[in-house]
Amino acid sequence: MSTAIDTHRTPTAGAFAPLLRSEATKLRTVRSTVWTLVATVVATVGIGTLLSLARVSRWDQMSLRERLSIDPTAISLRGVFLAQLAIGVLGVLVISAEYTTGMIRTTLTAVPHRRMLLCAKATVFTVVAFVVSTVAAFVAFFAGQSVLAGKHADVALSDPGVLRAVLGAGVYLTLIGLLGLALATLLRRTAGAIATLFGLVLVLPALVDALPSPWNTDVGKLLPINAGRAMFTVRPNSNLLSPGGGLVALLVTVGLVLVLAAVAIERRDA
Repeated sequence: MSTAIDTHRTPTAGAFAPLLRSEATKLRTVRSTVWTLVATVVATVGIGTLLSLARVSRWDQMSLRERLSIDPTAISLRGVFLAQLAIGVLGVLVISAEYTTGMIRTTLTAVPHRRMLLCAKATVFTVVAFVVSTVAAFVAFFAGQSVLAGKHADVALSDPGVLRAVLGAGVYLTLIGLLGLALATLLRRTAGAIATLFGLVLVLPALVDALPSPWNTDVGKLLPINAGRAMFTVRPNSNLLSPGGGLVALLVTVGLVLVLAAVAIERRDA
């Protein structure tokens, strides 16, 4: 973009549209975008299918109680736990790459409305991440159920809670990516943002689990990874929030970090 937007005028929809196109072009032309999205799909589908195969392979050795307690939908979507790392890295790179190369100065010169810039990046990323993540979740679900069908342990998309769970997996991955984008805006360093994100979704749950009962359960329910589990689990689980509660908890977490990111990008120098 060659013409800077007047900093004394309120951003308009007319100014936002070309900014969206610009951010979409950036995201599309960066090589890491393709690889992280491919990794997201492969992890979601591959791990879910492998775990479904593992469950079928020992089905005959399982007790009736074990068979009745499984959640076929959740099993086929378990790859989300690995895929979240890939989509989270992409969220970080959406803005940290510009800080690393120094291109952020050029971007902010062309677009002085910094919060509008952050909004554009978040909007483009959300659309791309949601489409890819949701498609991956549906493919993983159908692949997993086709495997489980060999033991008549599969469920249909029309069964109660199943469609909600599959869509919830796509939403969860999208929100984790947005969390990565917000952390990168705050920290302005790729390594630091990735380390913080991984700490939140991987390390913090282990630390909270070491708390005495009932604190470990009460606090653990609110963590991103467990809020996500609630969103794509069909069978009720007393250690998790309700699907709606999990979504609210995750939205609050991501929303808070995005607000802090918007304040930081507005007040700090590039």
